[in-house]
Amino acid sequence: MTSKKSKRISIDIGISESNREKIAEGLSNLLADSYTLYMMTHNFHWNVKGPQFNTLHTMFMTQYTEQWAALDVIAERIRALGYPAPGTYSEFIKRASIKEVNGVPKAEDMIRHLVKAQEATAKTARKLFPVVDASNDQPTADVLTQRIDVHEKTAWMLRSLLEE
Repeated sequence: MTSKKSKRISIDIGISESNREKIAEGLSNLLADSYTLYMMTHNFHWNVKGPQFNTLHTMFMTQYTEQWAALDVIAERIRALGYPAPGTYSEFIKRASIKEVNGVPKAEDMIRHLVKAQEATAKTARKLFPVVDASNDQPTADVLTQRIDVHEKTAWMLRSLLEE
């Protein structure tokens, strides 16, 4: 039996391998936060109850649907940089800055958890800008800008539900 070696084709896109690795690492952390946020939002969509049920159920569905689409964008950028995208719960748990919520919180607490998770995901994306800027990596900067915009806007909308 002959051994088949994996043949790696070099990537020459104007970003050093070292910086591509740093960017892929940061994007992997963003993917972990994004997936954890997706799961939290979907869980709350299934389990919300109370006077705001219809509003929150619908809002959470809009949010987790948008989040689901973003996962692919982030993972594909990691792949375009030449690295494998993480895709297991254990990897996401290790990388995520967002912690799982145990049990089923009350609706208002769900909103508070989601505000924190949206803000945490925005911060994870923002941390990556120095290496992205230094690498002149506009495609990743575009992904990060779009994700930060969505997370900050969503956090604002959720916070608005808590204000009087």
